[in-house]
Amino acid sequence: MSYLKLIAAISIITIGLGFNYLQMKTSLDFFGKTTATTNDNDGRHRIKIALLLDTSGSMEGLLEQTKSQLWNILNELSLTQKKGQAPVLEIALYEYGNPAKGNRTNQINQLSGFTTDMDYISERLFSLTTNGGEEYCGQIIQTSLNELEWGSEDGDLKLIYIAGNEPFTQGPVSYNLACINAKEKSITVNTIYCGNHQEGIDQYWKQGAMIGGGAYMNIDQDQHTVYIKTPYDDEINKLNSKLNETYVPYGNKGKEKQQSQIMQDSNASMYAECNAANRAVFKCSKQYSNAGWDLVDAYKKDKSILKKAKPVNSVFLNLTSEEMEAKIKGISLERENIQNKIQELDKKRRLYKKEHTAEINGNDLQNSMLRSIREQAEKKGFSKKE
Repeated sequence: MSYLKLIAAISIITIGLGFNYLQMKTSLDFFGKTTATTNDNDGRHRIKIALLLDTSGSMEGLLEQTKSQLWNILNELSLTQKKGQAPVLEIALYEYGNPAKGNRTNQINQLSGFTTDMDYISERLFSLTTNGGEEYCGQIIQTSLNELEWGSEDGDLKLIYIAGNEPFTQGPVSYNLACINAKEKSITVNTIYCGNHQEGIDQYWKQGAMIGGGAYMNIDQDQHTVYIKTPYDDEINKLNSKLNETYVPYGNKGKEKQQSQIMQDSNASMYAECNAANRAVFKCSKQYSNAGWDLVDAYKKDKSILKKAKPVNSVFLNLTSEEMEAKIKGISLERENIQNKIQELDKKRRLYKKEHTAEINGNDLQNSMLRSIREQAEKKGFSKKE
């Protein structure tokens, strides 16, 4: 074959391969709604984590660990900072592999897009049940890429955590290509296999993490969450009850959101007093804000809110604007005092827990997630507040 013919043949093959790749990549957009990405220009960096949970029939243990460890995971994330500022924490939640609740193609269901409302994430988590189905890892990853508002800020930490126990290769969408697409968007794919470490490798969960630039982990999903009871839990929970009294609901959903707040307290306490204390501590963090339904938080962001919003509770309705402002300021100060007391108790609580951590086996969801988040956050310039 002449030199010119060889060049021509190589060119045709290259063009063909490029066309096929574009065809494959374009076809993936049909598996999920493509959304524009946005990032509020408030000067704060973001930690965005999408949780993709297998809720097929064998995943009861995974769901239990997620529900029972949520507030401890969020507390650790709340200690993160970048350039001296607390980041905005956003969580998104998907389930896959459940034919009873997956209302779209191939049993994929978005429970929440990215939100800072962790009460809502808890509410959605506690709505989950398991049922036998097909687990398509490549497709759920690609769907989350297409649907979620990941933003374009390079300094943000953008993570996917996918957990399950079936072969990573199943389904109509190539896991390989989905993980490549994530990496191209500076989104790190972390994989959590619920079972034996080597089995997860054999079923390509480690390969998915390697392609996605993340960590491969395996957990024992049947391991029950072990809590360290401390002498400070009871007092923190009593203060939490007082903290709840400082919320002033407003708007159409104010009362409903306040009831959900109390329900998530109850859901946390189902597991242990110390888990309820974990949630109470998070409610004192900068990442816990309810400006969308609570006048106290809303007033901190926008002083004019009192002219636009009306509180739900009738006790506030006959107050003048000056009286209302004074009342909200007083409640805000009361809340800060309660939160400060909880945070002081939590410092002692953390020291106590640190002395007793050797008692706990770390092969569970929270330890696996937190180890990998710390490593990946450091690469993006985040650090932990001491």
